[in-house]
Amino acid sequence: MAEFDETNRKITIKLVYYGPAMSGKTTNLMRLHDILAPDLKGEIMTLETQNDRTLFFDLLPLGFHTPSGWLVKLKLYTVPGQVVHDATRKAVLSRADGVVFVADSQHSQGINNSEAFQNLEENAGRVGLDFDTLPLVVQFNKRDLPNILTEDEIRERWSAAPWPLVFASALVGEGVKESFVKLLEAVYPVLDKYCALGVTHGMDMPAFVNAVVGD
Repeated sequence: MAEFDETNRKITIKLVYYGPAMSGKTTNLMRLHDILAPDLKGEIMTLETQNDRTLFFDLLPLGFHTPSGWLVKLKLYTVPGQVVHDATRKAVLSRADGVVFVADSQHSQGINNSEAFQNLEENAGRVGLDFDTLPLVVQFNKRDLPNILTEDEIRERWSAAPWPLVFASALVGEGVKESFVKLLEAVYPVLDKYCALGVTHGMDMPAFVNAVVGD
């Protein structure tokens, strides 16, 4: 749940990009950094291993002020997709307010996608998140590559899933903002319930989304 700091008049929201290794999670954050124009935007912080693969996480801080004068901070994280870093994935996922699952559209990545999604569901339970109510968006990335599943094949496979499905080529920015906006729209009702964003802070859903994406 979001951190509600009444003393400092601040709400902090944690959003996580989850998925298999090399699916494009960091690229999503890099493109968002280029695209978004909120009141406050920090630099991306990346911690890397000796061979330049993501070890812990990437962090992109964003923020804006509500009409009531409160500061809303959003912290966007990625998790490392490598199997050996499961402890880090759980730590980053803990207390998340919403998740974008970044899948790889290539035929060869089906098993990796399935295992990573199962890992997300299992780790959500381990850190105390209700997976059935967790705001979640599924993004199929790398649509610019050859040998990918068609959109119809993906829609058929995920037809029973309740989450928004977005097709993206994060490398060129396509679908990145759409995925993020859909996550904000999924997160808003939960935040409004616990933080009264609409009644107390004058932020309905369109105003909240616009404040973050800078439209």
